[in-house]
Amino acid sequence: MYSQIAKAIPNLFTIGNLLCGVLSITFNMSGFLEVAAILIFFSAVLDLFDGRIARKLKVNSEFGVELDSLADIVSFGVAPALLFHSIAAPSILTSIAFILFPTMGALRLARFSVKPTIGYFKGLPIPAAGLPLAGMGLFSYSNAWITLILALLMVSPIKVKKL
Repeated sequence: MYSQIAKAIPNLFTIGNLLCGVLSITFNMSGFLEVAAILIFFSAVLDLFDGRIARKLKVNSEFGVELDSLADIVSFGVAPALLFHSIAAPSILTSIAFILFPTMGALRLARFSVKPTIGYFKGLPIPAAGLPLAGMGLFSYSNAWITLILALLMVSPIKVKKL
């Protein structure tokens, strides 16, 4: 009984991350951009703890890793890109940045899923890319070039030390 509950706890944090991402998208579509941005930050807090709790309870699982990636693409890929798009002035550059940001995030997550690294990430982790967009969204600021640079950093060969 205890082991079943212990296994569920990290996944509940991951589901919370996903729900905050979905709520961010929902609030964004309703015009509440600051709330949408704050929910992305809540996603990050939950994302920070899910893996740590799983390791502490010794209940790491492939299911949890895959669920985390799916939650991350929504919370740190789609939600921040949509927030950026809602604020940015319409242009070809805005459209390209809007399309590339979650796409590069998904590619980065897939690469990590297929070939995990120990001690470092290859490419900027998607939460580290999505949070600056959420921060900009909090102040109703958008910049297509920053969004594009963050998208490209996610698939770059740079090594980022794991926290």
